[in-house]
Amino acid sequence: MGMSFLAGIDAGPLALWASMLGGDPAGRLTTVEAALKGPRGAYWRGEIGRWIGRLVPVEILVPDSAQRWRPLVRDAFQFVFERLSDRRLATKVVQQFDLSADTAPEQRLLRLVNKMPGLQKVGQVLARNRRLAPKLRKALSELENGMSDVTLEEVRDLIEKRLGKRLRDYAVELAPAILSEASVSTVIRFTWSQPGREREQGVFKVLKPYVPECFGEDMTLLQDLGEFLTAPERGYGFAIHDVKDMLAEVLLLLGHELDFRREQATLLEAVKMYRASIGIRVPRLIAPLCTSDITAMSAEAGVKVTEAFPRSPIRRARVAEQLIEALVAVPFFSREENAIFHADPHAGNLLYDETNRELVVLDWALAETLSLESRRQMVLLSVMMTLRNPEGVRQAIRDLALSADRRNHAHLGVIEGCVNRFFEQLAPDASPGTLDAMRLMDRIALEGVQFPPPLFLFRKVVLTLDGVLYDIAGPDVRIDEVIAREFLTRCAASLGMFHAPLEWKDIAAIEWSALQYPWRRG
Repeated sequence: MGMSFLAGIDAGPLALWASMLGGDPAGRLTTVEAALKGPRGAYWRGEIGRWIGRLVPVEILVPDSAQRWRPLVRDAFQFVFERLSDRRLATKVVQQFDLSADTAPEQRLLRLVNKMPGLQKVGQVLARNRRLAPKLRKALSELENGMSDVTLEEVRDLIEKRLGKRLRDYAVELAPAILSEASVSTVIRFTWSQPGREREQGVFKVLKPYVPECFGEDMTLLQDLGEFLTAPERGYGFAIHDVKDMLAEVLLLLGHELDFRREQATLLEAVKMYRASIGIRVPRLIAPLCTSDITAMSAEAGVKVTEAFPRSPIRRARVAEQLIEALVAVPFFSREENAIFHADPHAGNLLYDETNRELVVLDWALAETLSLESRRQMVLLSVMMTLRNPEGVRQAIRDLALSADRRNHAHLGVIEGCVNRFFEQLAPDASPGTLDAMRLMDRIALEGVQFPPPLFLFRKVVLTLDGVLYDIAGPDVRIDEVIAREFLTRCAASLGMFHAPLEWKDIAAIEWSALQYPWRRG
């Protein structure tokens, strides 16, 4: 690697940086770690933070349309890497030196977040934002299932240690290669059999061996980063809401993704929920081969949902409709008092079996439940928004807020004002729907109104799903239209007897609002 790679480094410490161009990786790692531990460690951290900023320029990460975010992103990068533990930071430096000088900044970024589950999860969340530059979104999308930071030997060793005798009892044979990796886990295929039965195919989802050690540091870093970026003296008031929401989502994602027992229980519930749904399936749990850091489940065939039927717009539209049915309609219209919903629907968690025309919903680590009453109000909110009924929208949001905290009585004026402004600004030819309802709730939450905690995740689910739907079918498939059709289909199939989660009075209110719809459109 040429000395041009060191451009911008102060002349004083240049000798140390230059010394890293020779010798073996272990020796270079020792050199950098010793410098970080030495009396000038703080100085070196500052130098490294600025150096990383030049390797991955903020102009690459943030498009011109969002220029005011560039100083925030630059500060965030420097904050994180200046505070990383000595060994992890030294490893990052050596890895960057080992890359060729012409490595693209987007690929350097992926290497920087290697073995950093916290930053990988931040990248996954950002990859769903359509406002980012397409090239960066494409690179970040690799964090969904394109990571490579554990070896086959490490994974096999952990499986053998955890399962021991059970591998022999169930004649488990592991595949010779890793199938895929995510931020905290890796997946490997296997075959197995119960005594007297035919062999079956399965997959092990295994917690990466390094994650428990790194998890605590990453969580602390992200919490400290949130406090740093939202401090008044930073001057990033315009971003406080977005930063807090993103970091809250990431911390929640990480916490749930390490709880394998919770995911295993959720998977069993999901199988029950979709048992009557045609065209939707979830993996089947293989309970005898599960542990607290290994989940065994049936192997599922399919392509990434955004890649299904690339030359057939009609079939892709049907795939988008199946997504809405699976992730929104089925939990919405469940008869259960508490219905689970998948809360991390990025494209890496969604496969499509083109042969059987089935959507496969993977990775139930992040799932939540919505009560029957919350779902009732959410359905009413979506319908009343579609029917352009301000009073219906206000009432649904009031009921959701008061169910979360009676102290929201003091904020009813905020709800009134936000709803009024929304409809005053609504164009006469606009067709508002579920997405608009979620964005309106976000705006109201920003004003201090509290909603039931699961609704925070559900709003994020709808906004994430919108991005996936757009990638599949463009703007032509609307969430609210599919929800309405699914509800009417259920009513018709039950001769009007099925109407969960709505009550009869709700049906009457919707019918009355529908009659007034032409008048409201003017």
